[in-house]
Amino acid sequence: MKAIRRFTVRPVLPEPLRPLSDLARNLRWSWHAETRDLFQSVDPEAWAAAGGDPVRILGRVRPARLAELAGDRRFLRRLTAVADDLDDYLTGDRWYQTQADGMPAAVAYFSPEFGITAALPQYSGGLGILAGDHLKAASDLGVPLIGVGLLYRHGYFRQTLSRDGWQQEHYPVLDPNELPLTQLKEADGALAQVALALPGGRALHARIWLAQVGRVPLLLLDSDVEENDLGERGVTDRLYGGGSEHRLLQEMLLGIGGVRAVRTYCRLTRHAEPEVFHTNEGHAGFLGLERIAELCADGSEFESALEAVRGGTVFTTHTPVPAGIDRFDRELVARHFGADAELPGIEVGRVLRLGMETYPGGEPNLFNMAVMGLRLAQRANGVSLLHGQVSREMFAGLWPGFDAEEVPITSVTNGVHAPTWVAPEVLRLGARQVGPARAEDALSVGGSERWDSVAEIDDQEIWELRRTLREQLVLEVRERLRASWRQRGAGNAELGWIDGVLDPDVLTIGFARRVPSYKRLTLMLRDRDRLMELLLHPERPVQIVVAGKAHPADDSGKRLVQELVRFADDPRVRHRIVFLPDYGMAMAQKLYPGCDVWLNNPLRPLEACGTSGMKAALNGCLNLSVLDGWWNEWFQPDFGWAIPTADGAGTDPEHRDDIEAAALYDLLEQRITPRFYERGRAGLPDRWIQMVRQTLTLLGPKVLAGRMVREYVERLYVPAAQAHRALTRDAARELAEWKARVRAAWPGVSVDHVETTATTATAELGTTVGLRVRVGLGELTPDDVEVQAVSGRVDAEDRITDATVAPLKPAGTPDLEGRVLYEGPLALDRTGPYGYTVRILPTHPLLASGAEPGLVAMPSGEGAEGAGVLLR
Repeated sequence: MKAIRRFTVRPVLPEPLRPLSDLARNLRWSWHAETRDLFQSVDPEAWAAAGGDPVRILGRVRPARLAELAGDRRFLRRLTAVADDLDDYLTGDRWYQTQADGMPAAVAYFSPEFGITAALPQYSGGLGILAGDHLKAASDLGVPLIGVGLLYRHGYFRQTLSRDGWQQEHYPVLDPNELPLTQLKEADGALAQVALALPGGRALHARIWLAQVGRVPLLLLDSDVEENDLGERGVTDRLYGGGSEHRLLQEMLLGIGGVRAVRTYCRLTRHAEPEVFHTNEGHAGFLGLERIAELCADGSEFESALEAVRGGTVFTTHTPVPAGIDRFDRELVARHFGADAELPGIEVGRVLRLGMETYPGGEPNLFNMAVMGLRLAQRANGVSLLHGQVSREMFAGLWPGFDAEEVPITSVTNGVHAPTWVAPEVLRLGARQVGPARAEDALSVGGSERWDSVAEIDDQEIWELRRTLREQLVLEVRERLRASWRQRGAGNAELGWIDGVLDPDVLTIGFARRVPSYKRLTLMLRDRDRLMELLLHPERPVQIVVAGKAHPADDSGKRLVQELVRFADDPRVRHRIVFLPDYGMAMAQKLYPGCDVWLNNPLRPLEACGTSGMKAALNGCLNLSVLDGWWNEWFQPDFGWAIPTADGAGTDPEHRDDIEAAALYDLLEQRITPRFYERGRAGLPDRWIQMVRQTLTLLGPKVLAGRMVREYVERLYVPAAQAHRALTRDAARELAEWKARVRAAWPGVSVDHVETTATTATAELGTTVGLRVRVGLGELTPDDVEVQAVSGRVDAEDRITDATVAPLKPAGTPDLEGRVLYEGPLALDRTGPYGYTVRILPTHPLLASGAEPGLVAMPSGEGAEGAGVLLR
């Protein structure tokens, strides 16, 4: 019989056990081993059945067991110690509190998904896991962050396989009352809510759930409330589900509703109001519009409000391809803004102009969320050095006249939260070597270039640890594989072979991630005979564990999954290669530590960062990857291998896959497997262990989320907070008026004449020549502009590369025609073909960069006596 109504019955804890409730409700347990160990000791069987979720175990444990624990003095001492440790963690000073004055009072961090723990399934892949790690690292560092997202009643889908290997999706309903969440309430006990206006006089209501991530509150908006009609209740049904209007409403709720939720939370808890708003990808871009509307309601004009909002906003882009950006039809956006819908105080045309692709190659009728994100943020970044370069090229159309390298998008390379992803056995080894406090500090705060203490760990200990982790993975794989085959319809009598799947002494390769085509799940199958030889080699075999989900609407991705599954089903190799369905955080935490090699073979440069290899590296797993994302930045032969790429513009995709697959097989056959299986005098793979050691000592400190968040604080949050404070209402109005005046006058700005003291076409290194430039400023003054000499080596087409920029100074007053003479030295500091040019940019103390206004004046052909190539 099916229940007609569902309740969540909470346990009544005996008074001595009350701290268990606080420990369960703070998600720090998801990365704090002592807290998890405490809950496991409550009831080991219930802990396993609850999937390691403290909230669920407290709902399952028998009252008699609770009464027994309430009288267990040893357990109560442990409980007191863990509760005191949490209190110290939440209230004590950490890295952020030791920094100089002027740090942001608070930062609001918006993301469409957060991967905190498998017990709170609100993530689909790398973006959400990155956001979760960002919050955890901010908590460890003491950064006053407020996370903002949506609560999806179905989360992302659960994946199973049909008998023939086709991906099937399931959407189990999540009951928020059974999750580690609490509802935000008003002072009178009423549930706190936000509301958005919809066309036709309707409204979208959402309640606010709170997940406490260590020191960081995470606010999650939930539209499944009685005040909404059926359609509005389903807005937060699924992560990345529904059509265009559904997605638009999700993103309006995240951005606009999210700002309102932050204001509500700060009002109710007296938390400091954020000075910086960080948009993690374009999905939350509408938050800038809500903040503009707040300032307009307080008396500011739209343009000055825009400047004030931009100053305190950071935008992070995660996609290296335009297809990865949410874009909406302009009419759909227009219908949801304006007089009878949301933000009626802002003219709908102004809303549209922020997101329209008004640049060469853009679609004039599409509203681009990343474009709006960039226009609403004074500071923007990609998520690796290479991705920053790709992003500058991809969005260069927003800054016409500037070379791609000058587009104001920097990069902060992603990191991973080590306490979450490092196996307990690795943590214990580190703690035994340097002490628990130093080990915790090294993993969370980071900061050192090397973890030198790893060099002192005995080779035998490292190798035994690696085998233990591999053996644990083998057991985990067999259990999951058996469950998968049962779901596919197999009976127990058919599954005896699973007991022989994988071998704890065989080189183990891991490959797990989402399955879009560019990640090339099936590149390893390019030459199946050659792969079989690797898997079945009599002396140096390899075994491969594969996992990944295709998007429910991506049939081509599902076909890739099926192709891999069918190969792995072959009785000849099924003991050496497995596909595990339903990849998620719980599986990943077992998979990364147990692998010897982590494989990544995307189409370069389509992997923005790719953090799975970082998590593997922190457990002593070596990376085998295409030079893309973070691996392009930090690869060294000391701790991994680079798969050569055939990424020339004219390369046929099929031919490219053939070349790169062959390179992958060559590396495995000739370099990787021989190194794993060769033995030194002590019977150990000395050279392999040395690479593991180098991975931990050299790569470990770099891949930490603590390093990443410190970079965000120092390079982006602090300057954004300073800009926020500087852009008072009067200052923002003055900046907006100045920009309007400069834009109107810019057609009258010109470089009229350039001359140099150089008398020949050659000169010696170290020579300094003089530049004299006459410019026309029209209605502007020298205070409004900077005249620059741009110099450097030139290529065959006279384009300046590796440019050096130097300002020139005005010499005298304007002449009768209003022209101004600028002068300055030009140092010839490089040999070979060398060139220079001159340009004029607007300048103002409140600009983050000279490129920000997108205005530049260059010499015309007639006025540039030598303003191209100077020397060859």
